[in-house]
Amino acid sequence: MNNKDTEYPALDGKSPWMLEAKEAVEQLASHSDDGLNPKQARSRLEKYGPNRIEAAKQRSAWQIFTAQIKNLIVLLLAAAAGISFILGQFLEGIAILVALIVNVFIGFGTELRAMRSMEALQQMTRRHAKVLRQSEIQKIEAAKLVPGDIVVLEGGDVIPADLRLIEANRIKADESALTGESVPVDKDVAALAGDTPLAERNNMLFTGTALTQGSGKGVVVATGMSTQLGHISQLAQGAQEEVLTPLEKRLNSLGQKLIWVTLGIAVLIGVTGVMAGKDLVVIFKTSVALAVAAIPEGLPIVATIALARGMWRMAKKNALVNRLSAVETLGSTSIICADKTGTLTENKMTVSKLVLVASEEVMHASWDPEQDPPFSVKKDVKTDDSLNTHIKDIMTIGMLCSNAQLSESGEEVGDPMELALLQAGQKLGLHREDLLKSYPEKKEEAFSPETKMMATWHSREQDKMVAVKGAPEAVLDASSQVLTTDGQTRKMDDTVYEKLLQANETLADEGLRVLGIARRSTDAVQNDPYSSLTFMGFVGLLDPPRKNIRKVIDTLRQAGVRVVMVTGDHPGTAFAIAQKLNLPGDGETVIHGNTLKSTEDYTSEERHNLLQSSVFARISPEQKLNLVSLFQADGSVVAMTGDGVNDAPALTKADIGVAMGRRGTQVAREAADIVLKDDNFATIALAMEQGRVIFSNIRKFIVFLLSGNVGAILIVGLAMLFGSILPLLPLQILYLNMISDVFPALALGVGKGEPSVMDRPPRPASEPVVTRVLWMTIFGYGLLIAGTALAGFWISLEKMSLSGERAVTITFLILAFTRTWHVFNMRDAESNVIFNDVTRNPFVWGAVILSIVLLVFAVYFPPLSRVLTMVAPTSFQWLFILGMSFIPLVVVQVLKQGTLFYKGTVEKGNSSDPSERK
Repeated sequence: MNNKDTEYPALDGKSPWMLEAKEAVEQLASHSDDGLNPKQARSRLEKYGPNRIEAAKQRSAWQIFTAQIKNLIVLLLAAAAGISFILGQFLEGIAILVALIVNVFIGFGTELRAMRSMEALQQMTRRHAKVLRQSEIQKIEAAKLVPGDIVVLEGGDVIPADLRLIEANRIKADESALTGESVPVDKDVAALAGDTPLAERNNMLFTGTALTQGSGKGVVVATGMSTQLGHISQLAQGAQEEVLTPLEKRLNSLGQKLIWVTLGIAVLIGVTGVMAGKDLVVIFKTSVALAVAAIPEGLPIVATIALARGMWRMAKKNALVNRLSAVETLGSTSIICADKTGTLTENKMTVSKLVLVASEEVMHASWDPEQDPPFSVKKDVKTDDSLNTHIKDIMTIGMLCSNAQLSESGEEVGDPMELALLQAGQKLGLHREDLLKSYPEKKEEAFSPETKMMATWHSREQDKMVAVKGAPEAVLDASSQVLTTDGQTRKMDDTVYEKLLQANETLADEGLRVLGIARRSTDAVQNDPYSSLTFMGFVGLLDPPRKNIRKVIDTLRQAGVRVVMVTGDHPGTAFAIAQKLNLPGDGETVIHGNTLKSTEDYTSEERHNLLQSSVFARISPEQKLNLVSLFQADGSVVAMTGDGVNDAPALTKADIGVAMGRRGTQVAREAADIVLKDDNFATIALAMEQGRVIFSNIRKFIVFLLSGNVGAILIVGLAMLFGSILPLLPLQILYLNMISDVFPALALGVGKGEPSVMDRPPRPASEPVVTRVLWMTIFGYGLLIAGTALAGFWISLEKMSLSGERAVTITFLILAFTRTWHVFNMRDAESNVIFNDVTRNPFVWGAVILSIVLLVFAVYFPPLSRVLTMVAPTSFQWLFILGMSFIPLVVVQVLKQGTLFYKGTVEKGNSSDPSERK
């Protein structure tokens, strides 16, 4: 799992961070003050190509269209239509083709709209860069940058190519999208060791990251697909493969079974008929009828519409789905590999804790911006006016010693930690603009890697002071005294110093970024700002967990879904956040990326322990990719969430990639199957619930459709075996399969589902869509339906002495109404017989009414009745049809209630005290 690094063709493979700044410029045949000349720029553009990341190849409209027919059930229908045409059964062929066309165009239209929505979300504006060309600063399109160009940088710039810094003035870069590091990184020009990790290459700036402050210059060392961003984009595209989702695999498996069932029935009837000396024409018609009965022509349409409806529901909940079948896959997810920064956290620094010095002890104060006042201390500590004043003084110094800006409109400019101090100060009624009016700034000493501090001079009448903030150890070492919470100044003795060091370590162990705050009175701005300081306190800052995120994780855990944190951030920070979210188990530690090995190098025990871990830190893009593969090889259905460039390969490799829509990078959104438009992790749980509801609904309508088909097969097959005329004709079966049955099945497909859907574990990836128990249920239902229809057929012929045509009509209508009422048998066995998810579904009632209308239409509309060979029943015959059709419904409901009663009795008996049993 080691991280394979980007190569730099323009440097003959040398690592630019190892070279001194001057040497890097010379290696690229450039000049730090003049840049390249036009001839050099043109020749290098021809050699290295435009500075552009090749977008992931999107599916064309034709590919989306053809994908709709790469389904065994659809192909089976196409074959049935083709055979019908070859054998002259044109009406049957046309009917099957209509079903195919409707299915294909519904799926095509739905996925095409999703793709268009994704394209709209991914629109990006052209970027420009300021470069030195022939000693002049020019603004050019970033796409025209070449290796050796000298790029001029200032705060707020988006880095247009991979750069080796050659000048750096207080530069900080936000690299969270690339490395997962949530805090801007200080940059300088010093050369580094060759094995320096990506997140610690402080003399490099990478494509797509942003300069949060400072200014300087950098020489372009890589462009386009040779950059770190390009390297990760190639990984993401390399991970793309046509992988079937669990639902597609299950439906294909079902299609394979149906093919064998269809062929088996046709062969069985053919052999039986020949052996019995039946007419070959009769044998052929019977085989066609049985084949038609075996194929659920309405299944692809219903499945497509159910998934499309699920996409629509998810879109209403801010989850934009890129691929139709991905809707259900999210419902079968067993592991979510979640990026920390911006996914589990806010990606926004906030004040979390303060460390103050009381008269006798070092005191910790918690910070909660939702409370008033926003700080709180231990119950036995008095929160008087002096404490309030002291905390205000700390915030005042922190806000003065800053370059961040926070406008009234909410616009934020500057370092995230400085912005966090401004926002915390506002909770205390402090505003930097007002403070600067009271304490005008006279001079600034910029933060430097050497001092690890920043200072600003301020004056107010006779009150002149230096405001200082910086690394906690540096501020402590520069302080000779301490300001206590009661406003007194005392000497910084060894005891206080050690207690403050320990408090700093405690905050760091909790994953907080710590700033030391100090001040000093002074008479002149020329004085050294970092001597004889008065220490005021520590401020601990944190990129906090998102609101309600722990509740969401608990909901997912209850649903049998593990959430695993996978981040490029610091292990301490990652583990602290994970503990707040209750992710790690007892005794569990964070897994560091440096400790990971190649996939094949693990023993079975090591692999098991790794797969049970919940927190992975300092993980490279390649390692994320391999972790997803490890989880998948273990049989898990893996969802990967993320928003950064570094997440893209794993998003592509995962069974379901989930990207952030607002904050997510273009590369991440292209790689994902689902985009969260509101960037809210809680939306995943809602979408997962919807995915489970969809699969539950799919199972219901498959049972509904196949049990009706089994009934039709048994009716025709048994009649053939006993030498009777056919009780059903092929076109009549097609009418039931494609017209009458489709609407109740559709109603089941769009139901809201059961409330308990998230109280059960996810389905195993290997579990078929129709389990053995469900097959038994289907055949049981089918036998009951067939027995009822055949009884009606026998009574019509033998007891009523009706003609064959009228008996066939009555049999058809008994079967049709039986299958219509059969929709109410699809309720959960443990639900109420009257009030359940089926009876509460208004679409079911509408579908039942529509099915009745269509059946009546088939009888009394002459053109259709002639095609279906139907005759109108008498009033008595209608009563007979309806009476017979209710028998299976009543039997099934009685059996379900009896089973429920028996189960309740057994459970009650097992849980009762033996002495209380009678």
